[in-house]
Amino acid sequence: MSNEVHEQSDTARREALSRAGLRRVLASLCVTVTVSYGVLYYAFPVLLTDIGATTGWSTTFLTAAFSGGLLLAAILGVPVGRWLDRHGPRSIMAAGSVTGVLALVLVAVAPNQVLFTVGWIMAGGAMAAVFYPPAFTALTRWYGPRERVKALTLLTLAAGLASTIFAPLTAFLLDRLSWQNTYLVLTAILAVITIPGHWWGLRGPWPTAEGHAARDDGRPSEAGAARITRSLPFIALTVSLGLASLVAFAVIINLVPMLEERGMSTSAAALALGLGGLGQVIGRIGFPLLTRFTGIRTRTVVILLAVAGTTALLGVLTTVAALVGASIAAGMARGLMPLIQATAVSDRWGIAHYGLLTGQLSAPVTITMALSPWVGTAIADLLGGYPAAFMVLAAVGVIATAVALLSVPRTRRNAW
Repeated sequence: MSNEVHEQSDTARREALSRAGLRRVLASLCVTVTVSYGVLYYAFPVLLTDIGATTGWSTTFLTAAFSGGLLLAAILGVPVGRWLDRHGPRSIMAAGSVTGVLALVLVAVAPNQVLFTVGWIMAGGAMAAVFYPPAFTALTRWYGPRERVKALTLLTLAAGLASTIFAPLTAFLLDRLSWQNTYLVLTAILAVITIPGHWWGLRGPWPTAEGHAARDDGRPSEAGAARITRSLPFIALTVSLGLASLVAFAVIINLVPMLEERGMSTSAAALALGLGGLGQVIGRIGFPLLTRFTGIRTRTVVILLAVAGTTALLGVLTTVAALVGASIAAGMARGLMPLIQATAVSDRWGIAHYGLLTGQLSAPVTITMALSPWVGTAIADLLGGYPAAFMVLAAVGVIATAVALLSVPRTRRNAW
């Protein structure tokens, strides 16, 4: 028994990254995830109106093509999660960066709707490999139960600046270049930063799944991944986060068109979107404190209810100053959602099979994210404007909050 313990200890030491290695991984992901979201996601709502005006393609088509990419990202979430559990993040995230570069070049030069759509579908494959879920898996596995919340918070703090940086940057480039050349410049930034960032920054031994097969409290895992995904708490968690993501991301994609509809310029609307990203950072600063003083269910409900409430504010407020303030408040609520998603599995079921379970949780969530741009636009068209659409989305957020009450296993300590 003693020899077995020593062998396990030696294995753990060999698999552990040094403190410098952990800092390198965290710093690399903070940069690459921020740039990936900024270029692959946040540039699109800023360019949306100009793309439609230049090409003559409808907003509904453009958002549908974008949503198609997000849909593929959702479908690929489970196999990507399985790969991460077995092999680690380095190769798949680097490949995702290369795919993203090729995809956006195709989007920029596409002469017709078919190739434009193909470009966004390819971009969806990249998103599955370079957005939050694989980065969350990397940090959760490498940092372990004691330090993962701090690492995840720092990552989301950095990536929360994606819209703050890239929405105004995209608007600045668009004032001087065509939307096609704007995308090409942004794509160059994506290539130069994220490809070497993933390949160089994420090197190191990947801990074995066996080393993480116990719950955080030290007891063996009570159920396998398949049993967990069939349970009511997992289903409720998936539904609640999916609906809340539908609300949050419909607001992001439709915020600039809504503010333009109310008389703001594209640059001013992009700035408001960027300030919402600053709000995300502010919200995330308080997450460790929130985890210290609230249980799993309470903080989940509070955050989802805040998403619903700030969406309603955007629907009823009319002045520019008030709308900018509501955008910041919405960003604060929205900014906490990735941390809820990042810690949802480990808080409830430990970190065994974290990549696979997070991939299965992220897939439906990403599907609703994929539908959100089109859903927001479609509701606005149906109801005759964005204010009414935002009120409908707020009601969906309230439903998500109610479902979240069922998302914690009865046996889990600190449920409230």
